[in-house]
Amino acid sequence: MPAFTAPRRSWKRAPSRKRALTALLSSVLLCTGLAATPTPAAGSPAAAAAHSGGHPAAATPVRVNQLGYLPDGPKRATVVSSAERPLAWQLRDSAGSVVASGATTAYGTDAASRDSAHLLDFSSYTGTGTGYTLTVDGRSSHPFDIRADLYDGLRSDALAFFYHQRSGIPIEASLVGQEYARPAGHLGAAPNQGDTRVPCRQGDCDDTHDVRGGWYDAGDHGKYVVNGGISAWLLVNSFERARRAGTGDALGDSTLAVPERGNRVPDILDEARWEIDFLTRMQVPAGEPHAGMAFHKIHDAAWTGIPTHPHQDDQPREIHRPSTAATLNLAAVTAQCARVYAAYDPVYAARCLRTAQQAWRAARAHPDMIAPDSDSTGGGAYGDTKVSDEFYWAASELYATTGMPAYRDAVTSSPWHTSADAFTASGFGWADTAALGRLTLATAPNALPAADLARLRGSVAEAADTHLATMAGQGYAVPLPTDAYVWGSNSQVTNNAIVLATAYELTARPRYRTGVLESLDYLLGRNTLDLSYVTGYGKRFARNQHHRFWAHQADASLPHPPAGSLAGGPNAALQDPVAEDKLKGCAPAACYIDDLHSYSTNEVTINWNAPLAWLAAFAAEQGRTRAKIASQ
Repeated sequence: MPAFTAPRRSWKRAPSRKRALTALLSSVLLCTGLAATPTPAAGSPAAAAAHSGGHPAAATPVRVNQLGYLPDGPKRATVVSSAERPLAWQLRDSAGSVVASGATTAYGTDAASRDSAHLLDFSSYTGTGTGYTLTVDGRSSHPFDIRADLYDGLRSDALAFFYHQRSGIPIEASLVGQEYARPAGHLGAAPNQGDTRVPCRQGDCDDTHDVRGGWYDAGDHGKYVVNGGISAWLLVNSFERARRAGTGDALGDSTLAVPERGNRVPDILDEARWEIDFLTRMQVPAGEPHAGMAFHKIHDAAWTGIPTHPHQDDQPREIHRPSTAATLNLAAVTAQCARVYAAYDPVYAARCLRTAQQAWRAARAHPDMIAPDSDSTGGGAYGDTKVSDEFYWAASELYATTGMPAYRDAVTSSPWHTSADAFTASGFGWADTAALGRLTLATAPNALPAADLARLRGSVAEAADTHLATMAGQGYAVPLPTDAYVWGSNSQVTNNAIVLATAYELTARPRYRTGVLESLDYLLGRNTLDLSYVTGYGKRFARNQHHRFWAHQADASLPHPPAGSLAGGPNAALQDPVAEDKLKGCAPAACYIDDLHSYSTNEVTINWNAPLAWLAAFAAEQGRTRAKIASQ
């Protein structure tokens, strides 16, 4: 396998290093590590005292999905042990009775974690219940459930993240609880300067624009078209997939706690529309220079401090110059909108299509307006020097929606249409979007020749098999190469799992379903850190993600992130002062710390929670529909 090359700017941006260094004084470090000895409770004073180089002992050497397993799904665990012989294991129910037993298989050293590992498989057990534990060599796992509705709560919570992140609307206590309620941010009420009449940064345009709404991108108050584009696309694609599978009702109207519930539109589409409407407001109006293009981003003139609620932000806001990448994101997402929303709001769908076609024409007229990497004051740069993949993605969406020959020709003439590199080992992302076009063409009805469609669908399965091979070569079954633990590595895991799920949809081969569920096992605790990266899920979960107003670590009056928020995950580059100080010498898969100020390992973002929500919806569906073909 060739050496790993990080996706183009798969990481985001670095807030003030000075603030992060100062914050080390109050840092609370969650237990992480490799050793298999008992430790104090995570976050306790004793745990902090036991900390050594960022790696205190994990709570147990028996690593499981701490949420649990589906009755008919794969059920595997990893045991950290240097024993050369197989180890006896017992599965016990909540009463302590042994309901299954067997022996582990010695794996050897897992390269990504440097753990000596054994593998344990109890998939043959199909009973259901709560409070199961696995015991190996006298040590027990965290308790977990085996039940069909295992992922229903995560589906709802991962999607609820987006309402929490909304800009320009009050977040109501009746929907989120009192501790997460807040006034609308960036609508112009003091001390805000608002997003309704935002000037461009000097020299980028000559007028002010109404760019209210949308989702705050991450822990900061910025809003970025390229990141918002892939996030909205994933939510709408999740519904589109579920509708094809006949399970769209689970994402339908009145399934989420959003203000729009009860309007006869699926709630997931209501949520995505909040972002799509913002994206369309970022389109340069007719009569202005570069009309039809999309402004790249809007954020504060300088980095906002921690903690700061959106309604407390007194910084001036600035719109940044249009870019080709942002324009093509807008074209792709609004073309998808036109296809999916037509059944619920034909007028809105028609407006989306007009926006998409205007953006496509503008991008064709300005194919080289590149957002510079140097534009990182107050917000992430999101630079992207290669936009041929965005052209392919946008053309694919427009063709799938309209069937027009001009878009078909743009698809088939693109080098990405035949390139095997549309899918990479490290996964797609906001700067690498060719895979999104490939997934749409492989699944959405279109009139490509049968042989071409077969080839596209085959390429999805081939990519999925590559991910399965990667998982098979690891002690923790992660669909990520050992050298691909970069900023946001957990999102690369989720994105690759979406490829696996799409391959399952196309082929019905259970091995792909198994790969999806085992990817979730990793995120929910079957990993070297013995840690669930999803807030509120599992016995030991991340609590201090980098965020401006879910900042309990900085101010005890503020909340931790709500349940269902995904931390960025291990980043071997150690790109913030906390990680640099506390994680020296870490194994790639252990380069993570649950600290508010470790933005390079512990941030939350919309484009990380969107694929988590996608997968949670898929997994919740699997809990109720057994595979029809025997395991392969």
